[in-house]
Amino acid sequence: MDETRQGEEVKQNNNRKRNITAAIVFFVIAVIGLISVLFYVEYKNTHISTDDAYIDGNIHTIAPKVSGTVKAVLVRSNQYVKAGDVLIEIDPLDYDVRVNEAQAGLGAEKAKLVEVEAGIETARKQLADASAKADAIRAMNELQDARLEQAEKDKVRAEGLFKKEAMSREKYENVMTAYKVGLAQVKAATEEVKSSISAVAAQKSLIKQAEAVKTAQLFSIKQREALLETAKLNAGYTRIFAPVDGYVTKKSVEKGNQLQPGQPIMAIVTLEGIYVTANYKETQLEKVKTGQQVEIKVDTYPGKKFKGTVDSIMAGTGAVFSLFPAENATGNYVKVVQRIPVKIVFDKNTDQEHVLRVGMSVVPTILTGQ
Repeated sequence: MDETRQGEEVKQNNNRKRNITAAIVFFVIAVIGLISVLFYVEYKNTHISTDDAYIDGNIHTIAPKVSGTVKAVLVRSNQYVKAGDVLIEIDPLDYDVRVNEAQAGLGAEKAKLVEVEAGIETARKQLADASAKADAIRAMNELQDARLEQAEKDKVRAEGLFKKEAMSREKYENVMTAYKVGLAQVKAATEEVKSSISAVAAQKSLIKQAEAVKTAQLFSIKQREALLETAKLNAGYTRIFAPVDGYVTKKSVEKGNQLQPGQPIMAIVTLEGIYVTANYKETQLEKVKTGQQVEIKVDTYPGKKFKGTVDSIMAGTGAVFSLFPAENATGNYVKVVQRIPVKIVFDKNTDQEHVLRVGMSVVPTILTGQ
C-alpha cells in the first residue's frame, strides 16, 4: 500500500511539474507573440511599402522632321550612344537642290537691289544737276529782271526827250527795241524757271518711286533669306542626332525605308535620373512626406537593396488621370481605395554600375521614422 501511495504521489508531482512547465511555456510564447505583434504593428507604421511600383525614367522618342529615304542607319538596338551622335541619315539630294535654288533666288534679288540702288544714285545725281541748273536759271532771271528795270527807266527818259525833240528817232527806236527785248527775255527766263522747278519736282518723284522699289526689294530679299534658311534647316534635318546619352531601344527603321515627319523610328532611354513610381494606397500616405528615406528591393536582384528618397507625391489619384475617369455620380456607388503615385528618386551612389532598367518591378519601403 505504501509503495502504491508513493507511486501516485510521484505521478501527481510529475503532472504538476508538467502543468507548470506548460503554463510557463505558454506564457513565454504568449509574451513573445505579443511582443512580435507589437513590433510588427510598429514596423508597419514606420515602414510603408507596396509592390505596385516600377522603375521609371525619361524616354526620348526619335522622329524625323523631314520626309525622305533612309540613306544610312548608324546605330543598332541596345547600343549606348552619346548626345550629338548621328543616328540616321536621310538622302539629302532633294534638300541640297532646294538650298541651291534658294541661294540662286536670293542672288537674283540682291542683283536687282544693286540695280535699283544704282538707279537711285543716278537719279540723285540728275536731281543735283537739275537743282544746279534751276539755280542758274533763277540767277539769270534775276539778271534779266534787273536789265528790264533799267530798260524801262531808259524807255521813260527816251520818251520824254523824244517829245522835247532832244533825242533822235533812231536812238529813241533803239531804246524802245531794247525795252521790248528785255520784256521778251524776262518772259522767257520766267518760263525757264518754271520748267526747271518742274524738272526738279519730277526728279524727286522718281527718287521716291525708286526708294519705294528698293524697300520692296529689301523685303523680297528678306523673304528669300528666310526661304534659304528654311532650306538649310531642312537639309540639316536629314541627319538625326541623339538628344541625350542613353541606350537605343524600339528601333524600327532600316536603310531604304521611307520616312514621314513625326514618324517614330526609335527611342533613347537614359539611365541617368531614373526614379521609382510607386502607387501607394491612399490609406498608406498619412505619414509619408517629401525627403523621407526609402529602401528599394528590385525583383531582378533579390539579395540587394537600393537607397532612395521621397521626391514628391502626385497631385491626384491614378484614376483621375485615366483615359476614362470614374463617374461616381452615375449608377450605384462602390467605394474603392484609390492609389496615388509617389515619385522616389535613387540616391546618387546607389546604382553606380547602372544595372537598373526602366520598367523593372520594385518594392519600395518608405521609412517614416514615426
